[in-house]
Amino acid sequence: MCPPEHFTVEYAINPWMDTTVPVDPALALKQWQMLKDTLTDLGHTVHVLDAVPALPDMVYAANGAFSVDGKVYGARFKYPQRAAEAAAHRQFYVGGPWTFADPEHVNEGEGDFAYVPEAHGGLILAGHGFRTDPAAHTEAQEVLGRPVISLKLVDPAYYHLDVALAALDDRNVTYFPEAFSESSQQVLAQLFPDAVIADRADAEAFALNLVSDGRHVILNHESTALGEKVRAAGYTPVYVELSELKRGGGSIKCAVAELRP
Repeated sequence: MCPPEHFTVEYAINPWMDTTVPVDPALALKQWQMLKDTLTDLGHTVHVLDAVPALPDMVYAANGAFSVDGKVYGARFKYPQRAAEAAAHRQFYVGGPWTFADPEHVNEGEGDFAYVPEAHGGLILAGHGFRTDPAAHTEAQEVLGRPVISLKLVDPAYYHLDVALAALDDRNVTYFPEAFSESSQQVLAQLFPDAVIADRADAEAFALNLVSDGRHVILNHESTALGEKVRAAGYTPVYVELSELKRGGGSIKCAVAELRP
């Protein structure tokens, strides 16, 4: 995670960003700390990446890389406003027990990649359509040695995979079908017949931008409807208010890069 010490909305690179509405920096930091504390209270270790001045979106740490089995596929951001974030994430990984690969193609880390390790032998789900170059899916497969399923996003409001789909555990997912092309919807239905299906209200509340440890599903405080759906599926929803980070087009998942050694 990376604290929102320099967080602001000073440009608009997704439909949720409104430069006319000021961010409350103190509230953003307080809410981020609540999320960090929630994760540690659930028994998880949180590594903190230092915030860098002039990079207001670094708080969305999930976009900096994608890791599987100790291998890390680095990010290459589409927009120049975020490009320098990739180097900060790279520095974190190359200083640890990871095998890091620099990307040739545009991709935004866990923003457009999700891993379901026990589904069909282990699958990477990968989004494209707005940020990540489809060629990055092939590149990631070569780097990570896991099959990659390409999914086309078609609604600009759901510009990253992680606002349209999330892994709930090692086998199953939740997703909003209308964020995907018809063919991608068919693929998801075949791969995950027991998926928890979200509706538009869930998606608009950024409910799918969640983090799950297989038992606890951490959602933003607006996401009670999806929370009840995942509860019915056997998980325990945990709510955290993250309203300030939503101003930049992200929520729980965007703020958390999951490390898979």
